[in-house]
Amino acid sequence: MVHYYVYYRVARPDDAQTLDLVQQLITALASRTGVAGRLLVRADDPGTWMEVYESVSDPAAFEAALARLLENSGFDAILASGSTRHVERFRAPASSR
Repeated sequence: MVHYYVYYRVARPDDAQTLDLVQQLITALASRTGVAGRLLVRADDPGTWMEVYESVSDPAAFEAALARLLENSGFDAILASGSTRHVERFRAPASSR
């Protein structure tokens, strides 16, 4: 299983449309992949957001679905100037799988 942590800075963290867009992305991804995501906001910096997707059994299909959803979502418009989505992938150590 692979766990995904996707973080980025948003231009307007208090904007309801920004929150709605991210929540729609998470919901659509769950519908397509069965992976329920959640959104976190950095405690000391409300402009830094993180999407968390845990226990992904088919990383290739998950990443393809995510790329398709982002392609026409307008997601880049909510990012702070100079920000991009950073994707980190983690798994359990070999001895505990």
